[in-house]
Amino acid sequence: MRHHILVVEDEKHLGVGIKYNLEAEKYRVTLVEDGPTALRVINNSGESIDLIVLDLMLPGLSGYTVCETIRDTGITTPVLMLSARTLAEDRTRGFDVGANQYMSKPFELDELLSRIKNLLQAGRNKPVNSQPPKTRKAIIEVDFGNVKVNFETHEATVSGHAVRMTPKELKLLKYFAEHKDRVISRNELLTEVWDLSGNLQTRAVDQFIARLRKIIEPDTTSPVHLLTVRDAGYRFVLTPANESPANESPANESPANESPEEKPGPEDSLPASPD
Repeated sequence: MRHHILVVEDEKHLGVGIKYNLEAEKYRVTLVEDGPTALRVINNSGESIDLIVLDLMLPGLSGYTVCETIRDTGITTPVLMLSARTLAEDRTRGFDVGANQYMSKPFELDELLSRIKNLLQAGRNKPVNSQPPKTRKAIIEVDFGNVKVNFETHEATVSGHAVRMTPKELKLLKYFAEHKDRVISRNELLTEVWDLSGNLQTRAVDQFIARLRKIIEPDTTSPVHLLTVRDAGYRFVLTPANESPANESPANESPANESPEEKPGPEDSLPASPD
């Protein structure tokens, strides 16, 4: 069966050109020109969409809003974001709202086709778990430090003040809470929280860890609940000890740049994007 690609592009000549070339590669393509229509197609389509090519600057709703909206509702379809904006903060925001890859305009057709092929391949290669489902204790709420979260009502408070958490942030925190004190790899989080291939190259995990730390940590420069374990992943601690083990870092730093000693760093110090 042919892959179905949704192209969201308000520049008519570019949208039509992308559609024509994708159809020449035997993909099935739906083309829309604004954000609200894109959301209606995604939410109401009777057939699955395998990939979304999403322009950033759109009428009605921006590509940022479209991407964040579908991620918050639990849709994990790969998103390739296109934009004429080339600032680093634009790319960072794109990954922050859940884009898998980001391309700056103008771009080469061959690169676009290659990125689309890779994203589709990554989704197709998602490992199938032939083992019985893992048994874990499902939790309804968690209470640690000055944070209280009810996962059924989606209510969260910090120091007694209500805070807003997106469905994906709640799902990520719930997974950590259900596996507290265990080192969890990025690949496992992609598979279990995002329902994506663990081999997918994306900054989504790092970006959401940064967002979660802003909510739950007393000091994001020195996290005590959500720790980075070099070359391994992350570990969630309900009741932190005075000192972390030597192989754990409280900072969300790139493993390649870390020294053998534990050291704090800025909460937004994320690894360079491979996309």
